[in-house]
Amino acid sequence: MKKYKVAVVGATGNVGREILNILDSRKFPTSHIYAVASSKSAGTKIIYGDDKEIQVESLEKFKFKDIDFVLSSPGSKISEKFVPKATKDGAIVIDNTSHFRMKKDVPLIVPEVNPEDVLNLKKKIVANPNCSTIQMVVALKPIHDLFNIKKIIVSTYQSTSGAGKSAMDELFHQTLDVYKNKPLIAKNFTKRIAFNLIPHIDKFLDDGSTKEERKMIEETQKIFKSKIEIFTSCVRVPVFVGHGESIYIETEKTVDLKKLVSKIKKSPGLSLVDKRIDGGYVTPDESAGEDDVFISRMRLGSKKNSMGLWVVADNLRKGAALNTVQIAELIIKKKVI
Repeated sequence: MKKYKVAVVGATGNVGREILNILDSRKFPTSHIYAVASSKSAGTKIIYGDDKEIQVESLEKFKFKDIDFVLSSPGSKISEKFVPKATKDGAIVIDNTSHFRMKKDVPLIVPEVNPEDVLNLKKKIVANPNCSTIQMVVALKPIHDLFNIKKIIVSTYQSTSGAGKSAMDELFHQTLDVYKNKPLIAKNFTKRIAFNLIPHIDKFLDDGSTKEERKMIEETQKIFKSKIEIFTSCVRVPVFVGHGESIYIETEKTVDLKKLVSKIKKSPGLSLVDKRIDGGYVTPDESAGEDDVFISRMRLGSKKNSMGLWVVADNLRKGAALNTVQIAELIIKKKVI
């Protein structure tokens, strides 16, 4: 089997570290892995996998010549600058940031949903969708295939890890400060996150929605290649890892739950845990460390063509790092490289 040189850019962040672990656990065919981050992290060491150690190299000085895959998660502005250089040197870049997602000539891919789009690799760039979008489209794929989705109303409950390690630290320290009766200081969020909910993720847009909400709409439409009517409300919650989503949908055809359950059980990357008893569902906490997207609370709406469901997934794994590695595996499988 051919082996590939892989550079993980943004290796010191939550997603970068998870990418390293997943490359190891899935035995991705690497001949060499490079951990790349900002110059301030250069020289530090990261432990990943089964006690493997890797030294961080500076992105400013790193040469991408002879690199096969760049798995990138450094932030949009950084990707905007370095990705063209990496592709010019011949690397294929799979980018986790929002910068390339809506570019017409850049495929936006979730391997369980639209694997065929990897064949449209014109610029050697593949965009990884937003974490909340990924888990939603994986869950909705069998429904869309069977009944053709026309409308989606989704409320997300997104963990602090989606905002980075410092955001997780803020939740941790604020929680301690509540019990110590100390004043709570918000740095990463607009209001306190401990024991609270914040209906605001990313910047506000002119129409009153946020960028996070807009991302979910545009990315879902691009992935499904359909102008589905979508209304989103994105909320940050005091959870460390794992996003939850409450989704209501309307379809073109009458929903047949028996047929849908059978389809879901055959769908890759999906697990149905839907017992109508106390605890017969999956919570974000239980999704942490898992690869699958979990569906629970599935039920029909008041119309024959409507239904609701509860969806959870580990936002650092399937919502980012795992999907990135799966795209690289798909590129190899489809012989794009």
